[in-house]
Amino acid sequence: MDHLLIVIVGPTGSGKSTLALDIAETFRGEIVNCDSMQVYRGFDVGTAKTPLQERRGIPHHLFDIVGPSRKYSAGEYSTAAREVLDEISTRGKLPVVVGGTGFYLRALVEGLPKLPKRDAQLREKLMSREQRRPGSLHRLLTRLDPTSARRIHSNDIQKTIRAVEVRMLTRSQMPGSASAEPLRDYRVLKLGLDPDRALLHERINTRVTSMFFSGLLEEVRELLSGGATGDEKPFESLGYKQALEHIRGQATLAQAIASTQLETRQYAKRQWTWFRRDPQVLWLKGFGDDPSVREESLHALQSFYKNSA
Repeated sequence: MDHLLIVIVGPTGSGKSTLALDIAETFRGEIVNCDSMQVYRGFDVGTAKTPLQERRGIPHHLFDIVGPSRKYSAGEYSTAAREVLDEISTRGKLPVVVGGTGFYLRALVEGLPKLPKRDAQLREKLMSREQRRPGSLHRLLTRLDPTSARRIHSNDIQKTIRAVEVRMLTRSQMPGSASAEPLRDYRVLKLGLDPDRALLHERINTRVTSMFFSGLLEEVRELLSGGATGDEKPFESLGYKQALEHIRGQATLAQAIASTQLETRQYAKRQWTWFRRDPQVLWLKGFGDDPSVREESLHALQSFYKNSA
């Protein structure tokens, strides 16, 4: 018999973590992270990581598993997450995957095409080329692999480098989804949070301001004093990038907050667009801490259990 798996998605600030806690508490579940920034140790305030004292004693997995200097790929996440799901299910508990990183979720559920390992020397040469002539890599990709070039935004340097790297190493285009290995032996229920956009923007603005005045700047200073340089990948994320600019005197506090608010609202819109493409998501109108949303989600899970019996 297939195991059951619950997935909670939605834009940042929509209350995914709160709903995940309610579901896990009600259905003997354990929470599995699906946020690409919450895997990093020390990056707590800016990623809105649920504090230990607020986790209600519910086990949380794949949080704080790598240091800031470590690059962590969607493929690595998929492998680790599948092992965690199997371990949780074997113990008779319900895995509840929660997070807003759509590419991580796709890697977990649908799998990723088989690709060659990264070539550090080649990647360094490609990055050097891009730094000398911005935009040249995407133009090169357009000539080598037009299909991939259409899927990758010209400003996404990392994905462009990877696509060019794969093309040069394999002498073929990026493999399609047919070569991916999907998650097997699980019945998946995907719940999506869909709050009113204006109210979400208000929450985002309030949360960002609170982060800056409730420890984000101190957290960044502590990371820097602990050996981080500020060039590590997590510092590219929302809030940390702006906090670093403020600490280095490149932006006022007001500018850092306003920039983070704007970019977070834009990010939420991109998340909506990504998850809306998935026809399997059951959308819930409201925030994860709305009583009506909680009731609707629990009812959906009860039906899910009955239909799986």
